[in-house]
Amino acid sequence: YCLDSGLSWEPRSRAVEQVHLRCTEGSLEWMYPARALRVVLEPNLSSARHTTVCIKPASDFQGASIYVERAGQLHLVVSEAEGARSHHVSCFSAHTPQRVALFLQASPQRDISRRMASFQYELLSNQSAAGPDFKKMVLVEAMCRPCDNVELLMAICSSDFVVKGSIRNVSHDSENHMSQVDVSIQKVYRQKNRIFQQDEASGEWRGPIRTLLQCKVKKGGGDFLFTGNEHFGEAWLGCAPRFKDFMFIYRAARERGANPCEFQLN
Repeated sequence: YCLDSGLSWEPRSRAVEQVHLRCTEGSLEWMYPARALRVVLEPNLSSARHTTVCIKPASDFQGASIYVERAGQLHLVVSEAEGARSHHVSCFSAHTPQRVALFLQASPQRDISRRMASFQYELLSNQSAAGPDFKKMVLVEAMCRPCDNVELLMAICSSDFVVKGSIRNVSHDSENHMSQVDVSIQKVYRQKNRIFQQDEASGEWRGPIRTLLQCKVKKGGGDFLFTGNEHFGEAWLGCAPRFKDFMFIYRAARERGANPCEFQLN
């Protein structure tokens, strides 16, 4: 994870400052933005044939717009107005597999002392339709439908999080086209980061999982196996079968030797 923090501008300098980031995900903070900043993303993706870049501006993003360079031309990705919208994520394809150049153009302002242009980024490779990074990229759109057995068995192997739990509440955010599922956790099988945490007062494990509003998620009773991936520090829903249905599918696959990975049942 790359973190470039506190980048600032020397007022007398007329050169475009350039920053190189060599991770597939990270964040950048540009303090007191003035003139322009060129950000080159060039992680070790020698085997990737194509790349997709996703950018999420901070909620207090101010003072600049973000462009991507393509064949010597600048194409707007995030305007200053869009950057101020919470949960706004912009994704675009990059034509060069090993080097993506972003151009941050500062907005003309007399007082820049309180402004900061900061954002997070993720770079995904879609070198094959079956690859895990490609699945991460299309997961949100694809999972409005139930997973088939093969997808479910793969999800428990490759997802960023796998937890058993029940639905406490479902809330909808029509402005940002998202729904949030608040989950009570009985068992954490795997999580990439500490999204699901133990409540100090009750001792109960809890956590939020996001999905698209168009998936029309509703509160249902019983225990589920929640799987999915993390993007920008948030859990996004993938496959979520009822736990008893998952157990039946996994045991049947294991008896046939068709399970792609071992899963801890108890």
